[in-house]
Amino acid sequence: MSVEFIPNRVFYEPGALDYPLGKTLVERFLQMGVSVSATASHNRITGIPGNTAAVAYREAKRTLVIGVRRSKTFQSCKPSAHYQLPLVTSCPGMCEYCYLATTLGKKPYVRIYVNLAEILGIASSLIQERLPEITQFEGAATSDPVPVERYTGALKQTIEFFGREPNGRFRFVTKYTDIESLLDAKHEGHTRFRFSLNCSEIVKKYEHGTPPPEERIIASGKVLKADYPLGFIIAPIFRFEGWQEAYRRLMERTAEELTRRAPLGWSSEQLTLEFISHRYTAKAKATILEVFPNSTLPMQEDERKFKYGQFGYGKYIYQPEEMKEMKEFFQEQAKFYFPLAQVEYFI
Repeated sequence: MSVEFIPNRVFYEPGALDYPLGKTLVERFLQMGVSVSATASHNRITGIPGNTAAVAYREAKRTLVIGVRRSKTFQSCKPSAHYQLPLVTSCPGMCEYCYLATTLGKKPYVRIYVNLAEILGIASSLIQERLPEITQFEGAATSDPVPVERYTGALKQTIEFFGREPNGRFRFVTKYTDIESLLDAKHEGHTRFRFSLNCSEIVKKYEHGTPPPEERIIASGKVLKADYPLGFIIAPIFRFEGWQEAYRRLMERTAEELTRRAPLGWSSEQLTLEFISHRYTAKAKATILEVFPNSTLPMQEDERKFKYGQFGYGKYIYQPEEMKEMKEFFQEQAKFYFPLAQVEYFI
């Protein structure tokens, strides 16, 4: 199942027309018959319809904003990278649990930035500042950059930029499978291409508008065959009736596909795995229940442990004994199916 992002409406900052990509995008969407309007700022969009929070949220997910990123600073991105690399903000997927519900709120429209050369220039300066160390950038901290790649080509350009940077490394994660244009990129092994996976029971229930896990697994095999460093984020992990068998099947199917597609000489020691258990903030819960009023996400505070987070707000996580059981289970599964893989963390 191909999940193609076609926006219902497009807004652009007039300054975006000063860049070739901005002009090209506006012309393309006009030719497609999409409604295109100017806006003063990519940070303050009015004109997204919706008389309820749920409708406004869905409409925001079908809204694309073309902007210029003016900030010269990149946010830190611990523990996975030194810096965020801001290519895109938000994504068209409608995952009920999305952690961006805390930061993007009820109108998470998709933003793309057309001043890519300037953004990569800042990245280059940051790499130079840290020489001779390797500097790592995360391209999906507040977004999924793949759904808009068919329009921008920014991800491929970024991958090839890092291919030319001896001391720069890039990583991003996606749930989407429209990755054909990236398979021939000159990545030089400097980009780690990661897929976010979950068992089909969770994807069907909560990850609206995203490809099923089978499609993601097949896409990951293509990425592996293209000789990219590969990784998987299994997240968010839920406890439900039969959760262990469901996640075991997911790991088994993934291992089977990678074994089938792996280039000669590949071993799982080149693979990274990240495991993230389900957690939520009070703010995220309030937003989630506004935009998904019938959500069945397990968000009962009396069943969770409250833990203070690094950004000044607390999260509700599973109980310590439940976390221990989950961590041990996934460590066992990783060791069995990917014996040499690097498990980066379980949180």
